[in-house]
Amino acid sequence: MKYKIALIRSVEGYAASVPGLPGCWSQGATEDEALANIRDAIREYLEVVEEQLGDADIREIDVAV
Repeated sequence: MKYKIALIRSVEGYAASVPGLPGCWSQGATEDEALANIRDAIREYLEVVEEQLGDADIREIDVAV
């Protein structure tokens, strides 16, 4: 699965966020570290979403861009 991320360089390093997953963000001292950390943050975010859905009837749809 692919997600678009916003990567912002600052004096302290890099901040990364996922516009499609509100509240999903991370950071790192280097670009590589920030990318690794945002991958972990996305996995953890999706695990929480899965837990919160519980017994809901989940479906997938295709959307043309």
